[in-house]
Amino acid sequence: MSLGGLGVVAIWHDLLPEAKANFYEWHNREHMPERAGIPGFLRGRRYIALQGGPEYFNLYEAQSPEVVGGQDYLNRLNSPTPWTQTSVQAFRNVSRSICRVDYTGGVGQGGVMATLRFDVPEAGRTAVAQQLRQQILPVLCDAPGIVGAHLCLADVAGSQVPTAEKKARADTTLVPTWVVLVEGVNAAALGLVLPGLQAALVQAGAGDVAASVYQLEYTRCKTPWSAG
Repeated sequence: MSLGGLGVVAIWHDLLPEAKANFYEWHNREHMPERAGIPGFLRGRRYIALQGGPEYFNLYEAQSPEVVGGQDYLNRLNSPTPWTQTSVQAFRNVSRSICRVDYTGGVGQGGVMATLRFDVPEAGRTAVAQQLRQQILPVLCDAPGIVGAHLCLADVAGSQVPTAEKKARADTTLVPTWVVLVEGVNAAALGLVLPGLQAALVQAGAGDVAASVYQLEYTRCKTPWSAG
């Protein structure tokens, strides 16, 4: 599989312009290493928008849905550092989903990623998920320049738990329920497949699809000094 595990935390947000210098230092030097140190967390990636928004997209990969919904992660969220409490006050337009990976395919990780957020009416969810797993995403993985495609389904209740870190943010937090991630070698490769993918999602029964394209800025993997 192309993703590191079967649990994902996906976070989108904008940032107050005056907070950017602090954000990069905090995220690179404290926050990502801290997250990578949680037992079962495998990797964190941060992206910046090339097309659409919000400006930043953060993806955390973990061994299983139980890890991202588990006590070790919850303990961390309820014990934010002073630097975290200060930094997240500058977040705006936040969306965050704790997800189970329903499908992951491809040959690796790309330097650019498209995120597609949408909902599906309850009556059609089984059929839409099956179509994505069996038809739409496997074909997408074989497209030129595409190296990964993933379907992530949110644990809505778990995503809405009112943690101390969430309370420190000034904005409310939305929970995208269905998330498709497409990884490519460059933005041009994504541009060739996104219109067809969006059309296929709508035809399959998805509601309004919010699509954005991001470029990788930073990756943090678990290391011997951040082992969990």
